[in-house]
Amino acid sequence: MFFVDHRYKAFIFSGALMILFLVSFAVNGLNLGIDFTGGVEIQVMPNEEFEVEEVREVLGEAGLEGASVRTVRARETGEDEAAGGFLIRTAELPPEQRDALVESLEQKWPQMDNTIRSVGGVIGKEMTQSAIIAVVVALVAMVGYITYRFQFNYAVSTLSALMHDVIIVLGVFSLLQLEINEIFIAALLMVVGYSINDTIVIVDRIRENVKGGRKKDYPRVVNESVFQNLTRSINTSVTTLLVLIALLIGFTYFIGNMDLIVFVIALILGVLAGTYSSLFIASPMWLTLKQREFRKASDFDGG
Repeated sequence: MFFVDHRYKAFIFSGALMILFLVSFAVNGLNLGIDFTGGVEIQVMPNEEFEVEEVREVLGEAGLEGASVRTVRARETGEDEAAGGFLIRTAELPPEQRDALVESLEQKWPQMDNTIRSVGGVIGKEMTQSAIIAVVVALVAMVGYITYRFQFNYAVSTLSALMHDVIIVLGVFSLLQLEINEIFIAALLMVVGYSINDTIVIVDRIRENVKGGRKKDYPRVVNESVFQNLTRSINTSVTTLLVLIALLIGFTYFIGNMDLIVFVIALILGVLAGTYSSLFIASPMWLTLKQREFRKASDFDGG
């Protein structure tokens, strides 16, 4: 009984990851983008060759050494890489400092085109609150439905798997300091949806298989239920990952939009974590809770 026999190893492994990521949250925090913190985003298309070091020199002269600089690849136009540009993201700037920065950039690249987007701190705070509310509401609604449709133990084990997946995605972003923006929240909700779909299929199979079964048969039934859905879970995950990897390559080498790249990275992490948690966390967790329930009932009867 592979999944049942190795459940505590899986719990220890996941627990170690959770501790690592929680430490990362405490030390590094999350790299929140200007969508949440407020700030200025300047996209520049120099229309000539440039180096990132040149951009940083201009920012240094403007006193913005800490600003984020990212290259933006142009779509395939038959031209060379000079058709691309760069994206500057920094904290909110006074109008005069922002104008001075744009002027310095124009002096460096006279033929440049630029687009400026400003997000206020109040808007960023509202977006942060809305994002947290969206995730919490989604989780609560899922737990409520699973409790109603199945049992509370199923809801607890499913919620454990969901939180496991969310923390893994956030933890990797914290470790690598990848920027979290509004599109990341959409990716996170998609991860939750994907994970719960994979988990519910196995949980429903367990519910069907345990009907009329004896307590001592539960470990065997759980293990068999997972194996009955193993091929489906793996095939679904592999085909989804192939599509996401293709998108990642396309976004990286042909579009160059960092927001889309981060979006796909979050989905890839979510698919991997969701597949793992549906097999090694949710079902074994349900069995553990059920066995604990049996022990309590036995102690009560014996008392």
